[in-house]
Amino acid sequence: MNQIFIIAEFLKAAGITEEALKNYENEKLISPSGVTDDKVAFYTSAAVEKVKQIRTLTDLGYGTSEIHKIIKKVGLPKAAELDSGKSETEKFITVGNLAELVGISPRTIKHWEEKGIIDSEMRSEGGFRLYSEIYVYLCKLIKDLQLFGYSLDEIKKISDFFREFLALQRNYEASPMGDVEQKLSEMSDEVQNLFARMNDFKEGIERWEELLKAKKKEITSLKTKNSKRENK
Repeated sequence: MNQIFIIAEFLKAAGITEEALKNYENEKLISPSGVTDDKVAFYTSAAVEKVKQIRTLTDLGYGTSEIHKIIKKVGLPKAAELDSGKSETEKFITVGNLAELVGISPRTIKHWEEKGIIDSEMRSEGGFRLYSEIYVYLCKLIKDLQLFGYSLDEIKKISDFFREFLALQRNYEASPMGDVEQKLSEMSDEVQNLFARMNDFKEGIERWEELLKAKKKEITSLKTKNSKRENK
C-alpha cells in the first residue's frame, strides 16, 4: 500500500505553507500526484521528497528558471526512485464512492479490509483511503461469492489464493519447485470447488425460475377466475 497525503498532511510532511505550495504549483515546479473521483487532490511520498529538494535548491540561491533547468537536465533522483509510476492525472475512488458504485455501505468496505479480503492501494496518515477503479469489479465479485453462500472467512481464503497466484505469476522461480507445485494444486482444487458450487447455484436458480413462472401463471389464472365471480 502506498502512502498518500491530503493537503494538510502534505504541507506538514514537506515543511511548507499553503502559500508556498501554491507558488510551486503556479511555477509548475510541482503538481498533485493525482485526484480522487470527487476532485480531492493528493500527493505521494515522491512529491514530499521533491518539495524538500526544491527547497534545498531555493535556499542555495537558485531561481525558478534555474530549478526547471536542473530538473529537465538531471532530474531529482530521490523523487524519481520513490515515484510509484502512476500517471499524475490518474483518478482514484474514495471509500464512499466505491461503496455507492458497488451497492453496499462504506462500513462493509471497511469490514472487508479489516478481514484482510481487500486492501486500499493508497492511504494517508489520517486514514483517507483511495482505490483504483478495478476495486469496483473486485467488490462485486465478493458480493457474488456471498450470494453463492460463501462466508467472509472462505472469501478471505480465495482472495489470499489470488494474491499468492499473482505473486507466483510474477516470479515463480523465487520459490522452491515443490512449494510452487503444492500451492498451484491447492489453487486448482479451489477453482474446481468454486465451479461445482456455482453449478449447484445455477441449478437452484433454474428450479426457482421454473417454479416462479408456473406459479405466476397459476396466480394470473386464479385472479381471472376470482374476478368473474363479480359477474355472476
